[in-house]
Amino acid sequence: MARQKEKHGKKLRFSIINDDSHKELFSFRTSKINIILISILVLLAIMAGTYLLTSRTFIRQTIPGYPSPETRRMAVENAIKIDSLERAMEMWAFQVANIQRIVTGNKPLTPDSLGLVKEIPLIDESLSDLYFRNDSLLREEVLRREQYNISGIRQEIEQIEGLHFFTPVSGIITEGYNKATGHPYIDIAAQTGTIVHSVLDGTVIYAGWSDDTGYTLQIQHSYDIISVYKHNEQLLKSTGDKVKAGTPVAMVGNTGKLSTGSHLHFELWHKGEAVDPTLYIKF
Repeated sequence: MARQKEKHGKKLRFSIINDDSHKELFSFRTSKINIILISILVLLAIMAGTYLLTSRTFIRQTIPGYPSPETRRMAVENAIKIDSLERAMEMWAFQVANIQRIVTGNKPLTPDSLGLVKEIPLIDESLSDLYFRNDSLLREEVLRREQYNISGIRQEIEQIEGLHFFTPVSGIITEGYNKATGHPYIDIAAQTGTIVHSVLDGTVIYAGWSDDTGYTLQIQHSYDIISVYKHNEQLLKSTGDKVKAGTPVAMVGNTGKLSTGSHLHFELWHKGEAVDPTLYIKF
């Protein structure tokens, strides 16, 4: 037992000697246990240093599969877009549920019930055949009336014809009036900063900011007519201001989350119903 202890505790000496003069330059004494401990500590230090270099410096970007700053930025943007899409889908489901409840004679839902839309079936199976049959009959009736309408004269709402509308902005209509697609308004492409004019005499009833539509202006005119101007770069009038036809009221822009480019989103309302501006205004 003493012999074994003596074997493990045996001292070792490491020396550095000059080959020419055989003079001892450096030496130290140690043991096998100390050498093992030092080796372990050196190995741990190397591992720790390697971890710090690969996790705290630019070297980590060279590791296969590690996301780059651009990839991480795109991931965050995609997460935000997915959240916005989910919110939009909830709103569409809410509107569809309300339409179906109205068609079937039920009371419409309130915006407070938006969180319950997922629990409401979009189509009642017992009423689906009746719903689609009535929809088909309505389409056939509309087509039949249009087929025999040979006058070729556009229908105009009373009290609007004869009014002289000022063109709100000069540009190209990129998306026209279409109730069927849920866009009963028009979009007019124009350069940012182009002056937007009031189409008639009236009073500004709203001038402010909306996250979706940016800087927005609404003007109340005679004959229960309202004109709306959205996605402006800047508003030149405030709520309560009186304006004349052709008065500069805003500047074309690209503000609001729903805007996809520099343009004017223009709406024309009469008696609470959106009408086609191109029937009364020359663009």
